[in-house]
Amino acid sequence: MTSHDAAQAAPRAHSDPPADSRDATGDATGVTGEATGSTGAPTGSAGDEPDAQARRIAAARGATRILDRSHAHVPLLERLSSLAAAAPEVVGPQEPVDLYGNGVVATLEDEVARLLGKEAAAFFPTGTMAQQVALRCWAGRTGNATVALHPLAHPEVHEGGALGAVSGLRTVWPTTERRLPTADEVRDVPEPFGTLMLELPLRDAGFVLPAWEELEAVVAAARERDAVVHFDGARLWECPTHFGRPLTEIAGLADTVYVSFYKSLEGLSGAALAGPRTLVDEAKVWRHRYGGQLFQQFPAALSALLGLRRVLPRLPEYVAHARVVADALREGFAAAGVPWSRVLPERPHTHQFQVWLPYESDVLSGASLGQAEETRTQLFGRWFPDGPPGLSVTEVTVTEEGLAWTADDVKEAVAEFVRRLPAGGTRRG
Repeated sequence: MTSHDAAQAAPRAHSDPPADSRDATGDATGVTGEATGSTGAPTGSAGDEPDAQARRIAAARGATRILDRSHAHVPLLERLSSLAAAAPEVVGPQEPVDLYGNGVVATLEDEVARLLGKEAAAFFPTGTMAQQVALRCWAGRTGNATVALHPLAHPEVHEGGALGAVSGLRTVWPTTERRLPTADEVRDVPEPFGTLMLELPLRDAGFVLPAWEELEAVVAAARERDAVVHFDGARLWECPTHFGRPLTEIAGLADTVYVSFYKSLEGLSGAALAGPRTLVDEAKVWRHRYGGQLFQQFPAALSALLGLRRVLPRLPEYVAHARVVADALREGFAAAGVPWSRVLPERPHTHQFQVWLPYESDVLSGASLGQAEETRTQLFGRWFPDGPPGLSVTEVTVTEEGLAWTADDVKEAVAEFVRRLPAGGTRRG
């Protein structure tokens, strides 16, 4: 299948609410600093009551043991104070504020270009805008407004059809499998396309990545078809461990790369588009046309620079420990007698992965919140239905606080979580 005609053939992972909403609220990001569900009782609602989100945030803040404490829920004044206190690490005492993209914003752009091995980079207020602009620019240069991408890629699932409605682009799908396309699938797309867009990792399929050799082959197949290659690298910062390659070599496969500053690096917001200088210069013109030429953006730029300095070097450690946590979860569910469970990928490719269980989502969310509120240990966040009825999924993220968890800690928390599940009636057949 290669087009939107096959839309219903591709399962979409817990696509309600959209992923960007989940990133902002932490509701579905598993262990992202917010306990989820709306009641501590196993039969509680998954989040329909008005104060559900407040309870989730409060439980996460009160947790003494947590795999990832989200910066999105730090009180406003505390976040501002910590940003001001840390600013001297990345800017000088007399650094002027930015105006329309100069100053600290330009410093950030130069640093991103250096880290990715590209000629230039442009800061954008959102990744959606950065990617829209990149694909639009390439469509003008290639003379082909068709983009080949996965049906679970961010523009298809979480941007309200903006590629077509705003930028006049159309899409084709090399595959509907829950993985990145293969080289043969790229070669077999039955119509020309100007750009191949690859989301690395593919979040809604389980934060999955291909093998390095597979990625090289896919890029080569696109070149054979005279297409350019764009990486949706919102979480590209996490990929070197899996690929065994530095960021410059990974980014070097693509003509342009988009990266996010808040998804992996704990920044306030913002993104960057990196690539050839002429393309980036053109992108800055379109950034203005799209409304992205903001008067001042220094808080977001500062937080991004701090993320590059403080968090980026630690991501390999997070990825390695996510694999320890994943193994312990699998063993914990088996020991607790859960009839079926799945950690996806089995060996996580990044420091984020999915967990699937055969229970209704509101039951799992209620157990998650109850455990966090009553034991002050947050193992899982909110769960979402996906696939056949009675099958639910959540996402797990392992960051700094998760490094303190041993495998035995995880198994103990799993046993306590499973104890809160009903003996029957809400499991999948």
